[in-house]
Amino acid sequence: MKFSALVAIVPEEQEQDCIDAARELGAGGITVLAGRGISNTTRRTFFGLTYDGSQSVLLMVLEKGLSLEVLKAIQKVIMPDGKDSSGIVFTLPLEHLGGIDLSQVEKFEQHLKETLD
Repeated sequence: MKFSALVAIVPEEQEQDCIDAARELGAGGITVLAGRGISNTTRRTFFGLTYDGSQSVLLMVLEKGLSLEVLKAIQKVIMPDGKDSSGIVFTLPLEHLGGIDLSQVEKFEQHLKETLD
């Protein structure tokens, strides 16, 4: 079984929607980190101060096939119109992996069986 690391950097206000989309597809553990985005265009507030917004970084280890499904689901959340994106999501292949919960591996295997049937 091959695994991928999925990383999604999304606006804080879309964090829960992205988590829900991933969980509905079978993602088990999700690590959430707080971040701060700095874009190439700055936003000005009332007092002339710049504010780029709070970001959430979602990290997941998923079976390779499931990672693509989760990526597409999160992409629908951050790009609802299919044009303008409010975040980014990508996967990275994992060569070596230790410490994953065996019950999660069983869920991944079950997902693979259902997908192939």
